[in-house]
Amino acid sequence: MDICRHIRRAARFWPEREAVVCGRSILTFAALDERSNRLANVFLALGLRKGDRVALQARNCTQLVELEVALLKAGLVKAALNARFTESEARDVVSNARPQAIVAGPGFTHYSRATPGFESVRHFISLDGSGAGMLDYEALIAGASEAPVRVEVSRDDLAVLHFSSGSTGKIKAAMQSFGNRMACIRKVLFRNDVMPQPGDRIGLLGPITHASGMLIQPFLYAGATVHVFEKFDPADFLASVERYRITHTFMVPAMINALLQEPSLATRDLSSLRQLTYGAAPMAPARIREAWERIGPILAQGYGASESTSGVTLLSIRDHAEAMRSAPHRLASCGRSYGETEVRVVNERGEDVSGDEIGEIVVRGEDVFMGYWGEPELSAEVLVDGWLHTGDLARVDEEGFVYIVDRKKDMVVSGGFNVYPTEVEAALYQHPAVYETCVIGVPDERWGESVKALVVPRGGNQLNEQDLIAHCRSLLADYKAPRSIDFVPALPKNANGKLARKEVRAPYWAGQQRMVN
Repeated sequence: MDICRHIRRAARFWPEREAVVCGRSILTFAALDERSNRLANVFLALGLRKGDRVALQARNCTQLVELEVALLKAGLVKAALNARFTESEARDVVSNARPQAIVAGPGFTHYSRATPGFESVRHFISLDGSGAGMLDYEALIAGASEAPVRVEVSRDDLAVLHFSSGSTGKIKAAMQSFGNRMACIRKVLFRNDVMPQPGDRIGLLGPITHASGMLIQPFLYAGATVHVFEKFDPADFLASVERYRITHTFMVPAMINALLQEPSLATRDLSSLRQLTYGAAPMAPARIREAWERIGPILAQGYGASESTSGVTLLSIRDHAEAMRSAPHRLASCGRSYGETEVRVVNERGEDVSGDEIGEIVVRGEDVFMGYWGEPELSAEVLVDGWLHTGDLARVDEEGFVYIVDRKKDMVVSGGFNVYPTEVEAALYQHPAVYETCVIGVPDERWGESVKALVVPRGGNQLNEQDLIAHCRSLLADYKAPRSIDFVPALPKNANGKLARKEVRAPYWAGQQRMVN
């Protein structure tokens, strides 16, 4: 299969059109095709062959995009490290993936063969020319052939090692094949709400080494421009939408929360923005409605995972509009399966659940990953008879809309009752003075665990613990309401902008023999 045919085609159809923009750095489609050819030839000249791993670590930049294209052309495996990984996390990842080369951006050019865990790396390449003993990225490109590279790959060949955020305490590498990546392209192109078109422009705000990066190839395939932001700044993003006429974007809920707090939201021209897709973490219905009213009727939600390569359910813009008009409960849904993917919600016997029964989301399709790198037992746990077991608990209605309740591991068991933190968080978000919240279980001698909420007040609002608990009790069964609330200035996030629930829980469970009672 030839997964990069679209890059060559775009270079022929629209050679001078912007393909990638990041700050002042711009790549046309012609430049992207030529530079990725040169890079592919660089890796092959260094002795790398199909299936070899190449590690990347850099903050968002145009070079990460051209590197991804080059690795696809050469049949090499991209192993991208999040720029927010600690040095210890980077060592763990590299020692596990055993790449033959690493390409490092500013701030990450201190690696060498002497770095623990980096013994497999034979070639160290620096994006900015710094780093003792490192090869210079631009010099390598300048000296390489621009001849097209076409290494034959099959749909089952490994294309990407996609590292999880490590919320379980161990960073895992999801193996995504060339077929998985092609399925992701098809799914984005054939969405039933706002399909990307030539001339569109997507704004990618999160690390493109993670979820945001899944949208790069589909939009390039469509002849659209990928506008990569070096970092997320609400005011800068809004100004960029107005200046560059950005049409699509993807955000995690924390980014939308920040936009809603940005004063310039009321004055910027966002008329070019046709779709804002959110995902990667739950978003309270009250916040969704506020975003719909203040940002625009352009919201869509996707649910997926590293193990599914792309989104597997979609709550489209039309679904949002219908929910606003006549089915407000549907704003709590992550949508329905779409594209080629099958999605079921099953009980422990593997039977489909219905009504209010809660089960686990399982997924089957062309985009389901090959398993975890070097983890056959863990792979066998989550891949059962061709179905990916996600670990997410949900219910499903008669029309196929899926409502995620929580992660199995996040569920609080208090006095024998199951309490799902996202449900309590949704109630807290209905209070106008709550900006951000995280609900956890904490040790309780009587109940085993009790429900605690950590709350960041909105603006300069002063909140009272008992008043906020009473607010929750007016919306939830008594046993679900928080028994205590701590007010904090901020909540920790992991490397991908998600709420770091494990980090929030840790201080309350210090000294306990286990993390549940």
